[in-house]
Amino acid sequence: MTNKSTPTRIAIVGTGGMANNHAAAYKLNPDVIIVAGLDMDEALLQKFCDEHDIEHRFTSLDDLLAWGEFDAVSNVTPDKVHYGTTMQILAAQKHVLCEKPLATSYPEAQEMADLAQKMGVVNMVNLSYRDVAAVQKAAQMVAEGAIGEVKHFEASYLQSWLTQPAWGDWKTESQWLWRLSSEHGSKGVLGDVGIHIIDFATYIAGQMPKDMDCKLHTFDKAPNNQIGEYPLDANDSFVMHMQLENNALGTISATRFASGHHNDLRLRIYGDKGGLEVLFEKKISRLNACLGEGLDTETWHEVETPDVETVYQKFVKSIREQKSLEPTFARGAALQKILDQALGDHK
Repeated sequence: MTNKSTPTRIAIVGTGGMANNHAAAYKLNPDVIIVAGLDMDEALLQKFCDEHDIEHRFTSLDDLLAWGEFDAVSNVTPDKVHYGTTMQILAAQKHVLCEKPLATSYPEAQEMADLAQKMGVVNMVNLSYRDVAAVQKAAQMVAEGAIGEVKHFEASYLQSWLTQPAWGDWKTESQWLWRLSSEHGSKGVLGDVGIHIIDFATYIAGQMPKDMDCKLHTFDKAPNNQIGEYPLDANDSFVMHMQLENNALGTISATRFASGHHNDLRLRIYGDKGGLEVLFEKKISRLNACLGEGLDTETWHEVETPDVETVYQKFVKSIREQKSLEPTFARGAALQKILDQALGDHK
């Protein structure tokens, strides 16, 4: 295990597109060295490791674990592989930062959380919008009672890549087509970004739901809803009604048909003493508030939001200081339970 006098040694498991974000973030941290990469696709592995100057390269998780010269893992494998790979890594007593969602079912996610706790290792799930300054400030203000008791909220995650080529042509590129096909492991917009907007809302509210229901829909997008080997059956939009632990009511929604919104998140949350508007649009974070004397005149003002640490910084800090920081696997499992309920898997 690492200590404060030596760099934390990271292995990156899975070297697809998102792995570049992990590598770039770790390379900015003087307390980290990326010592290994792993991918079953050797060509992808070599390209990734060459680009990021990573010496040790593996195409087998067993071989990486047998080598063992690392302290922690960034697990950037496909969603359906998170459970199997992470359970092996935890059993080897290595710290893990796992991409979201933690697993593809609540029972598996809870197993991961339980084993991480048993092994006594740092465990975090990459809920990347926790790194948004306005989110952290809003959660702090709600916890401190700035808006009083939460009564109502509205949250939305808006993407437009089914109506415009935001990230490329989804009709011809496999990296997008798989997200529309349950046969290829997708649970639709709910499974892909639903976890983010559910966390966005409930983290700021400081409460989890005691009751919820969800309406999902898949729109016709091609003849017979099939493109090549991809049946286009995964949900494209959802609307969720949620009642929090204190009986506050709200809606959470997401869609890939939000024309004009590349990748935007919004939350409006109201209490009996004021309201907050949390925005992350065009990669810009803003927090607006209507509080105190402003209530009488319905006046909103922007709240200053100081920079916050990234999940990558918090992961390394957790390891070096030997204390757990949020969001942990327990949070990932709790969110997965909500997703399963919304999909009708566990009622």
